[in-house]
Amino acid sequence: MSSAGTSTKAGKTKTEPGWELYRTFLEVVRDGSLSGAARKLDLTQPTVGRHVDALEASLHLSLFSRSPQGLKATPAALELVGHAEAMAAASAALQRTASGGASADRGTVRLTASEMVGCEVLPPILARFRNAHPGITLELALTNRNEDLLRREADIAVRMVRPRQKSLVARRIGKSPVGLFAHPRYVEQYGLPKTVADLKTHCLIGFDRDPQPFRSLGTMPQPIRREMFGFRSDSDLAQFSALKSGVGIGGCQYGIARRYPELVPVLTRMIRFELDVWVVMHEDMRSTGRVRLLFDHLATELTAFLRTR
Repeated sequence: MSSAGTSTKAGKTKTEPGWELYRTFLEVVRDGSLSGAARKLDLTQPTVGRHVDALEASLHLSLFSRSPQGLKATPAALELVGHAEAMAAASAALQRTASGGASADRGTVRLTASEMVGCEVLPPILARFRNAHPGITLELALTNRNEDLLRREADIAVRMVRPRQKSLVARRIGKSPVGLFAHPRYVEQYGLPKTVADLKTHCLIGFDRDPQPFRSLGTMPQPIRREMFGFRSDSDLAQFSALKSGVGIGGCQYGIARRYPELVPVLTRMIRFELDVWVVMHEDMRSTGRVRLLFDHLATELTAFLRTR
């Protein structure tokens, strides 16, 4: 397979960069070195260097400059990154689509969800799916940002906000209540707050630099600032680990807290939020059997999860 394609027009041949050149370019941008990109792509360092040189020559652009930290992408290169990422997503989607052939019960499906849902809610649900459909390979991407289904970064998404794009098929599963909890070790040492005002004297667990998860809870009685938290992290899993370790008082979905009966509810009558739960896929995926199988399975299982009391 050659590293570039050709097109002919008016008797002239123009060389166009092939996908492998952009794939190499993208890994060099991400890693900042030829050697690191070579390891990820299972290529030799000279081959990676030749790919970069070939792409620069084809585009007539300088893509990297050397710095003490390694290779630094030029402004021109940074403008290409989004397009290269779209190509990478499309390439992965093509491979997933072709992976099962005509069979609805074989192939690969990529699912994305938040850290907490992906680690605390989905594993038993996906285990039951795999038991029923062992020929389907599952990929799970954990991220608190909404993966772009339009760019095919994933086939299905479990989201806690309503999707707005018209070309997406979304099924609202229900609402997941969220409240405050503390571990008995924390309660034993510091007691429980009796009023919302008492929270000021307690160690609260919350965000560091990214307030988006708190914004998704809707309107707050007062603005939430990072200075309010005695333990800060932008990782939901780190926050939950801190909560279970007795660091402080933190938020948790009731459905997840049920699995940890030692957790003590805090101010249940005064503080309670609800998150919408949606299962989403691109409308073009409706005719792909294995994607539809997982979509329907998630809808059924998450509905049962939310109804459990």
